[in-house]
Amino acid sequence: MKENNIVINDLLGYEGLKICQRPDMFNFSLDSTILAYYVRINKTTKKIIDLGCGNGYIPIFLTMRTNAHIDGVDIQKEACDLANKSIEINKLEDQITIYNEDLKTIHQTLGVATYDVVTSNPPYFIYKESSLINDSIYKVIARHEIKVTLDEVIHAAKILLKDGGIFAMVHRAERLLDILDSLRKNGFEAKRLLFIYPKTNSTEALGIFIESIKSNKKGGLKILPPIYVYDNDNNYTKDILKIFNYNKEEQC
Repeated sequence: MKENNIVINDLLGYEGLKICQRPDMFNFSLDSTILAYYVRINKTTKKIIDLGCGNGYIPIFLTMRTNAHIDGVDIQKEACDLANKSIEINKLEDQITIYNEDLKTIHQTLGVATYDVVTSNPPYFIYKESSLINDSIYKVIARHEIKVTLDEVIHAAKILLKDGGIFAMVHRAERLLDILDSLRKNGFEAKRLLFIYPKTNSTEALGIFIESIKSNKKGGLKILPPIYVYDNDNNYTKDILKIFNYNKEEQC
C-alpha cells in the first residue's frame, strides 16, 4: 500500500503489525530484526530506549516481547514521522514514544540512568571524503558516522542506562575490536556475542550481535551459536525463518 510516497508493509510475517517506509530512506534490515530478537528482556524490564530508531522497526518489534515502555530517538525528522505513523497504525501510542532529537543529548530530555535496556543499530561505516556513498542523504546518515560515531552511541547508552542495565547492538564484524575497546572505556563489559554469517558455507562473519552490561566487573563473555542467513541454495536458514515467524507466547 502506498500513501504519498510512503509504503505500508506487513512487519515481515508478524500478524497484524505494519511498518511505514519510504524508498529513498534506510528501511529496516535483518540486522535490526536479529537485535530485537536476541536482546535480553525480562519481567523486571520497565523502560527501553532505541538509539537511532529510524522508522521505528525495533521499538515496534519489541512490543511483541514486552509490555515495557519503549522510547525511540532519531535525529532525522522524516524518519521520526514514519515511526509515528507506524505507531499510530498499530495503535501503540501508549507503549512507544518517539523523540526527534540528537541521541548524544537525549539524556537532557529523558534523564540520566533511567533505562533498563538500550538498543542500537548504529551507522556502520567511518565516513571519509573517499567513501562511496548513496545519493540519498537519509541513507548516508543512517549508514555512515556523519551525525554520530560509534564512541558517541556507546557513551550515550552509558548515560541513559541504570547500573547493571543491558546495552545491545548489531554492527559489522570488522569493527569488533573498536566496539570492545569503546565498551570498556565507557564502563561496559561484553557478556554475549553472536557472529552473523551470510551463508552456511561462508568462511567469514559479516555482522555481529553484541550485548553488554553497565558494570566494571570483568569477564563472563559467552559466545553464542552463530547465525547463518542463507543456505547454499540461497534460501533463508531455519534459524532466520524462526526469527521471522516469531511468536510472543513462545518467547521466554
